[in-house]
Amino acid sequence: MTIDGVGEWATASYGVGRGNRIELGHELRFPHSLGLLYSAFTYHTGFTVNTGEYKLMGLAPYGEPSYVDEIFNKLLDLKDDGSFRLDLSYFNYCRGLTMTAKRFDRLFGGPPREPESPLTQREMDLAASIQKVTEEIMLRMARHVHRETGMTKACLAGGVALNCVGNGRILEDGPFDDIWIQPAAGDAGGALGAALFIWHQLLDNSREAVRPDQQGGSLLGPRFDSDEISAFLEGEGAVAHRIDDPDELDDRIVSLIEDEKVVGLFQGRMEFGPRALGCRSIIGDARSRAMQSVMNLKIKFRESFRPFAPIVLAEHAKEVFDMAGGLDSPYMLIVSPVAESVRLHEDNGNAAGLDKLKVTRSTVPAITHVDHSARVQTVDRERYPRLHRLMTRFHERTGCPVLINTSFNVRGEPIVCSPDHAYHCFMGTDMDVLVLENHLLLKTEQPDGTVDRESYLSKFELD
Repeated sequence: MTIDGVGEWATASYGVGRGNRIELGHELRFPHSLGLLYSAFTYHTGFTVNTGEYKLMGLAPYGEPSYVDEIFNKLLDLKDDGSFRLDLSYFNYCRGLTMTAKRFDRLFGGPPREPESPLTQREMDLAASIQKVTEEIMLRMARHVHRETGMTKACLAGGVALNCVGNGRILEDGPFDDIWIQPAAGDAGGALGAALFIWHQLLDNSREAVRPDQQGGSLLGPRFDSDEISAFLEGEGAVAHRIDDPDELDDRIVSLIEDEKVVGLFQGRMEFGPRALGCRSIIGDARSRAMQSVMNLKIKFRESFRPFAPIVLAEHAKEVFDMAGGLDSPYMLIVSPVAESVRLHEDNGNAAGLDKLKVTRSTVPAITHVDHSARVQTVDRERYPRLHRLMTRFHERTGCPVLINTSFNVRGEPIVCSPDHAYHCFMGTDMDVLVLENHLLLKTEQPDGTVDRESYLSKFELD
């Protein structure tokens, strides 16, 4: 099942795969699009279309779904099978340079929020409302596909399949026994799809489903060896500790994390897709109450409400998260609640809006969102052996199988790919530690250990 903004003309489709062939039988067509509906609200709440949708999803738990009826009654005609038609008089994307029209503004109490201006309760409530509507449409689509095909396993792709809250609803409340989501679920995944379609369906090469999957952790990008890294660091005049013993390196990293240091982790092949999965990641101690704000404001330079995702040892995931069906989530594309056993019930004083951030909700507060949810990545030994080894050492030392994992970049910049990208991001932020394969760098030991934030941001033309 694909759910997208728009491909050529299709905005959603479904079909059946058998053996080495796939047959697509039904589709919804432009301009009626769940992805574009969600993007219209992304635009109206002041975020950037095609890159800010995940911000809207993260903002949703701060609001109340008070506009759901207006969306269902005015914006779309939704059928039981998940298909729908939009009332295009509320939208401008077919004929203009904006997503929404004046009629949309009147329906939702005013014009779009100016980017970077303060968030109000209206934006939070709009986010909560469109998220609830999106989940309902995704569930109806999933139930219809199940009824029509009789299949028990579903593969999801398309930009809307990056809505990990909706994916969690399909897994929890939908009809399928198992779901799998393409890690590069947006347009980038078309490259893999084209190659696989030619290899299997056109050239008739055999295909067998294997466990856990053939994506290989989605580690399809470049890697850099220790000699390349040494040469680069020497050219920069950087102070680095080369630690060839893996156990010693892990011990050093774990000790630094325990001291609440923020660590940039650069190892192995780069991840393919929008999620950092431990090879181009910034990691930290999920038990820290301060870590979310520190990472958002001093490392990522982004909005304070944005949640961070956890990485958890796969064999201990059930101790910390209520994973639907006991399934794993290797590509950080499913949201699950944190388990009752790790929740805290502090008096929130009826906190509303962004004040909800001040409430500590679990023993791993840095990764627990305001609705007690988390976008989980399970780390198994097969897909991620190096990260699994490091996290096992942390678990042995602390009893905690969870770390924070966020992408190694700042807002507006791509995830770092090469050692020079990683080093300059490290030096341009308040990151404490950089690990380049077997090279460990401490900010305090660098010749110029001060953070040249303005120079770094201007280099990438960021706010």
